[in-house]
Amino acid sequence: MKITTLLLATAGLLSSVPVFSAHAAPSSSRFVAEDIFQLEYVNSPQISPDGKKIVYVRSGFDIMKDATKTSLWLYDLEKQSHYPLFADEHSYSQAVWSPDSRRIAFTSNMSGSRQLHVYWLAEDKQAVLTQLSKAVSNLVWSPDGEQLAFTMNVPQGKSDFAKSVKLPVKPAGAKWSEPVKIIDKAKYQADGAGLLEPAFRHVFVLPATGGTPRQLTTGDFQHNGPLAWRPDGKGVVFSADLSADWEYQTTEADLYEVQLHTGELKQLTSLPGRESAPQFAASGDALSFIARDNPPLPYVTARLAKLNLKDQAVTILTPDFDRSVESYAMIGKGEYVLQYDDFGKRKLAKLSAQGKVSNLVDDVSGTSLGRPYTSGDFSASSNGTLAYTQGSSQRPADLGLWHKGKRSTLTQVNEDLLAHKKLGEVHELNFQSEFDGQAIQGWYITPPDFEANKKYPLLLEIHGGPYLAYGPHFAAELQRYATEGYVVVYVNYRGSTGYGEKFSLLLDGKYSSKEDFADHNSAINALLKKGFIDEQNLFIAGGSAGGIATAYAIGLTDRFNAAVITKPVINWVSKVLTADSYLGQIRNQFPGMPWEHLEHYWQRSPLSLVGNVTTPAMIMTGEEDRRTPMSESEQFYQALKLRKVDTVLVRVPGAPHGIAARPSRMISKIEHTLAWLKRYHKN
Repeated sequence: MKITTLLLATAGLLSSVPVFSAHAAPSSSRFVAEDIFQLEYVNSPQISPDGKKIVYVRSGFDIMKDATKTSLWLYDLEKQSHYPLFADEHSYSQAVWSPDSRRIAFTSNMSGSRQLHVYWLAEDKQAVLTQLSKAVSNLVWSPDGEQLAFTMNVPQGKSDFAKSVKLPVKPAGAKWSEPVKIIDKAKYQADGAGLLEPAFRHVFVLPATGGTPRQLTTGDFQHNGPLAWRPDGKGVVFSADLSADWEYQTTEADLYEVQLHTGELKQLTSLPGRESAPQFAASGDALSFIARDNPPLPYVTARLAKLNLKDQAVTILTPDFDRSVESYAMIGKGEYVLQYDDFGKRKLAKLSAQGKVSNLVDDVSGTSLGRPYTSGDFSASSNGTLAYTQGSSQRPADLGLWHKGKRSTLTQVNEDLLAHKKLGEVHELNFQSEFDGQAIQGWYITPPDFEANKKYPLLLEIHGGPYLAYGPHFAAELQRYATEGYVVVYVNYRGSTGYGEKFSLLLDGKYSSKEDFADHNSAINALLKKGFIDEQNLFIAGGSAGGIATAYAIGLTDRFNAAVITKPVINWVSKVLTADSYLGQIRNQFPGMPWEHLEHYWQRSPLSLVGNVTTPAMIMTGEEDRRTPMSESEQFYQALKLRKVDTVLVRVPGAPHGIAARPSRMISKIEHTLAWLKRYHKN
């Protein structure tokens, strides 16, 4: 149902209504499993170009459908009013403002399939513009507000080989087996999508009042967003690798401009590596973008760059900034807002025309609910006002505002649920690794009603990636463990992002290894010195790269009572030859092909240490995981069974690598973990 008259907040603070109250569990002062269904968070805040309004996606969970539920909300900064634009049983995403701040384009399935819509604010009217068979991405308005550009997949159709196969015609009414599937692409599968339909992503334009989308790009290549319109509206810029060997070059892409009326293609950049996220200066004489070089390394710093369209000179705007620019916005002549990760936090900073970086906010957070990954995003208006996802260790994302040096919180979408809950407190932990004295940052969560003179079991939880980062952010999974009496410790071990390129590359070619295990082991020893950890009850868990590290760790030590290994790699040889990430992973994380460097692959595989393992281990993986396939978990499970080590394999039906994406799966992961750890508590 469309609602535009309900003003829920006049002072700027909104408490969420418990959408699923009819199914809610009895009230508890502790964070219980059922509470996960009630969590909400602000996502994709988009401030209008005139800086007067913010539209955002409000995300929560539908307990009956076991899925994410999204709605569109509007915050009027002048009136300090807050109301839903579309809040019903349908889903909404990709809201973007027109240049005149009077219309919002978005995608929704309200018409039965996911299509492109436009909403007129003053008129309180909306229209569906498309009837497309494929999903729209990278939606952007033309400068005059008359057209919309987007990207969409176009199926390739049958390959030449498939066309050449001659099969007999099936008799009418006959029941034959399903036709075979022919695979001939290097990139033929993707986690969460399964086997990919051969298709190529192209750029389209569409009148903002509806009509027939027109395809601008051609050829068997992937034309990717984000997109940028020329200020005069005569062309659209995108990122693509148009070389013959593009399937194998996972870190290569240049910027191209396609002319709107002629389809003429012009290459704008040719730097080594990937150029993306183009944005034109208002004058049209310069194009900003993010540039990432392409050495065969697992981590490379992404920098902000600018192309002078008059003389084709490229200038790196952040040459000495030792952090990757995740995204950016232009806010004035030669000035930008940068988003980057730093010491476990996601920050926004101003980049002056002279190249000076000045921090604005450090609490961009809260869109990763399960574990405390750095997350969140922002947008900027023409007057420099910022809307962003604002979170903390105690709350998922709310709507945050930065205006003229002041920041404020505009919503409180979880106060109805969390205000009366006792959550675990998050504390920072800094120490040196026992391996080489490297400084390591981490955090630990103490249980509610923590008493320093008592002894608590310790759970070490290891993040994935490994080129990602945890931080002091809300984490439903870790809060549940703390609620059940565990001190939970997690660290940004060597290889984590947000500490500079040198720190990230300390793990190059070495995960998992004795080196990153030393970082984790040192964290445990640092906490033991504080006096409130029960040394007889130490546990370890981790997912993805954290699952690899967990499996590797129990091959190095028997100090843990039990381990929970989620979606791991157990054998690097089989992993890179079965998983969806092989094209880039072999080049960027290994010295060469597995048959050429078998010993290197084997030494990094937890399977090489399985003969040492005595720690009881629960292994949990999604049956549809194509990033760390189920066959990896089965190898470890069977090896441990052959050694008669207590182990159990938990298979999650239908789940890809994002094993906890559905709320019931997150709860199942948590509760199975708690049950396994409880079996091995020592009194």
